[in-house]
Amino acid sequence: MSNPNKARGTAWESAVRDFLNRSLGLVDPAGKLLDPMNGENIRRAAQEGARDVGDIHAAPFIIECKDVKSSAVPTWIRQGLTEADNAGFPLSAVVHKRRNSGTGTARVHFSVSTWTAIRDSLGMPVDDAVCLYGAEYTARGIDTARWYVTISLADFAYLLSDIRGAHRAVH
Repeated sequence: MSNPNKARGTAWESAVRDFLNRSLGLVDPAGKLLDPMNGENIRRAAQEGARDVGDIHAAPFIIECKDVKSSAVPTWIRQGLTEADNAGFPLSAVVHKRRNSGTGTARVHFSVSTWTAIRDSLGMPVDDAVCLYGAEYTARGIDTARWYVTISLADFAYLLSDIRGAHRAVH
């Protein structure tokens, strides 16, 4: 790969995918998928051209991965929401790499509306969700479209497991 930024982005996407698959118990100790046909496996998405469908599919989430120094979280969140819509997924998240830190400490950002949908699907009050997943709120100005919620990637793995469990319980 001749573009170093593309190579770094691909490596970050793979690291996020591998971390989530390990955290959810979907791989063996060598990192091989236990059941390659399992729809719950975390996968890097194929590039779709103009109608991008996100970097990683972790049903019910589309995940947009960012390995950049400067953050633009509200813009990334809007991008993720568009890509989730393109892919037909109900939820989106952005995973931003933290410099000189392990993959599990990466920051996962959600729009406030996505965070509300997550809490509603789990039947969880705000205070319980904040405690359980270590959520931090960021409010930028009076435009609520720029507000977001952040948790670690390690906490996101727990949240994803809980959402999938709640979804299975309903069906």
